[in-house]
Amino acid sequence: MAAAGGSATIVEYFGGEDGYRCGYCKNETGNLSHGMWAHSMTVQDYQDLIDRGWRRSGKYVYKPIMNQTCCPQYTIRCQALHFQTSKSHKKVLKKMLKFLSKGDASKVVSEEEPMDSHIEDVVACDLAYKGESHVSQSELTPLSVDHTERVENEDQHTGEKKEEGNVQKVESDSLQLHADKETPVPGEPSHSAKVVHAPPKPGKGADLSKPLCRKAKDIRKERKLQKLLQNQTCTVEGSQLQAADQVFLLQNSKSKTNQPKTIEDFVFVSLPDDAQHKLEVRLVPASFEDPQFKSSFNQSATLFAKYQMAIHKDTPSECGENEFTRFLCDSPLEAENVPNGPECGYGSFHQQYWLDGKIIAVGVIDILPYCVSSVYLYYDPDYSFLSLGVYSALREITFTRQLHEKAPDLCFYYMGFYIHSCPKMRYKGQYRPSDLLCPETYVWTPIEQCLPLLEHSKYCRFNQDGKAVDEGRIKELGRVRVLHKRTVMPYSVYKKRRKGPSDEASVQQYASLVGQTCSERMLLFRS
Repeated sequence: MAAAGGSATIVEYFGGEDGYRCGYCKNETGNLSHGMWAHSMTVQDYQDLIDRGWRRSGKYVYKPIMNQTCCPQYTIRCQALHFQTSKSHKKVLKKMLKFLSKGDASKVVSEEEPMDSHIEDVVACDLAYKGESHVSQSELTPLSVDHTERVENEDQHTGEKKEEGNVQKVESDSLQLHADKETPVPGEPSHSAKVVHAPPKPGKGADLSKPLCRKAKDIRKERKLQKLLQNQTCTVEGSQLQAADQVFLLQNSKSKTNQPKTIEDFVFVSLPDDAQHKLEVRLVPASFEDPQFKSSFNQSATLFAKYQMAIHKDTPSECGENEFTRFLCDSPLEAENVPNGPECGYGSFHQQYWLDGKIIAVGVIDILPYCVSSVYLYYDPDYSFLSLGVYSALREITFTRQLHEKAPDLCFYYMGFYIHSCPKMRYKGQYRPSDLLCPETYVWTPIEQCLPLLEHSKYCRFNQDGKAVDEGRIKELGRVRVLHKRTVMPYSVYKKRRKGPSDEASVQQYASLVGQTCSERMLLFRS
């Protein structure tokens, strides 16, 4: 959705001294955070903000006051390129494969806490209503540049507009990797039939009249290659890879013997011809200008309401179309397409999971310069036996790895906030390797080093270098960029023009939270 102000980030800062109800410990006033309303925001600005502990809910961007809030929320990221699939993760992926192949719907409760209810985002949904802006559109459009005071305006050119109908599809059998152990393999006896072979005579050795024994793995690999050559092209996350390229990928996927399987080996598995179900993952821009997003809106909104009422006990009025739009469709992020970026571009997207022609889950994500940031997930409660929270997280990690092939800087998967003081929210730490953000110096620290500290205190400085400081801290308040009466100017100029009581304390607080770089790039709206 296009935002005002071209490619400039325009925000209204609200402060955040008042406490509100905590969704974790249920303290009525213990949840404290700073907030601002983003009328528009570049993906680079948002990337820099989340690397300083910020997070968005719709167009509302907030940052917990870590040393005061009742349940500190630490930004967590997974190193997607080095992701290690755990035993429980493999169980979830195999369970999905079995369901798609055989229709097995055994409703076994997942052993691990599912990545289903992003409670922090449910809480943030209320924040979006609390901090909504009422500034008119005309006030947000920079009118002119005050040349006498050498005020420079933002570049008015937006990124390349994405092609309409840009829908990225991921077939569950997209890479044609075979892993159905039940399927008979040529050259191997069937498990259902008893086969008796006469042993060779003593001294004769192997029976030379029969073909040499081959490993089942090699036979399956050969079948994969043959199948790929028959199919001229295969769809992978919406991009077309020629069969020859696929063969090359497969031949090089196991360069070393006994090499551990990658997450792709579990996700991109071919289904038998008589598979009971078909799963398709579509990536659509979160924009009503996109025909695919628009055509699936009603179905998506209905699913959101069903999920919220069943899982979070919302009333119908709390999860209607307006709430859905404001919370998960409206985004301040400006869509951008750059030559060295992913084919889908940067911005906000809905990753829709279509099962047999209907949506059963939607993962709302932001694709940013260095990461895929998970915003929210909602799904059909009727399919909760598939552990869709864990499954979608694994798919998003896989997607991050795929985007990295085209955009080398994009290599992390951000999972929102890790809340150690709330046991139900510790499951995010199971996606390894992962890092937590130091709330004082904003450096990333391996989670293994953070957990012992969090066991002793819910608020921790992870950076053990006592002399280390926030390198991105505000140094020159006068350089903060301001939008006042549709004119862009540094705060030093605005301060002289301002009438009434000083707002320096508020601007100082804002600048210290967003950092020097963002404060000089973003426009702080002043009425």
